[in-house]
Amino acid sequence: MISKVGPCRALQHPQDTFEALLHAITYQQLNGKAARTIHGRVLALFGGKCPSPAKFLEQKEDNLRKAGLSRNKLAAMRDLAEKSVSGIVPLRKQLEPLSDAEIIERLTQVRGVGVWTAQMFLMFRLGRPDVLPSGDFGIRKAFGVHFRKNGRMPPPSAVEKHGKLWAPYRTVASWYLWRSLDD
Repeated sequence: MISKVGPCRALQHPQDTFEALLHAITYQQLNGKAARTIHGRVLALFGGKCPSPAKFLEQKEDNLRKAGLSRNKLAAMRDLAEKSVSGIVPLRKQLEPLSDAEIIERLTQVRGVGVWTAQMFLMFRLGRPDVLPSGDFGIRKAFGVHFRKNGRMPPPSAVEKHGKLWAPYRTVASWYLWRSLDD
């Protein structure tokens, strides 16, 4: 799989916690083009840059809704901003020394941020090398294709059990599983 896909290019994006999660919430359950448009409109309300959590809370709900945010996304973003202001969701530099489990526990307190979103944050924002999102559809599908004779998608527990072999580089293994489905 590695020779077929090529070198791992899992990149760490240096966004802060609020900015990364605001982006993630915007993109949830939308196609890329629609999400980019809405995200751009939201940022335009703040001069084209991600606002601070406090500035986000000051923005009128009508303006954010006109930018294309659904009521649910707006509620999730406001919850994120409130939890960022209160310190439940800290700045990236304060999260970095915490364990993966501690970060997941903090981030999943935000409405609309589940374990999968927190795992993606760990992998692609903090560059954590040993994260295996065993419940991810693509991971499970690729695992079935490459590691099961019948090709069937396994339960997350089977991925976790086998994934112990890939520690401490389960993020890299996940990246290769995803890329293996690109053909």
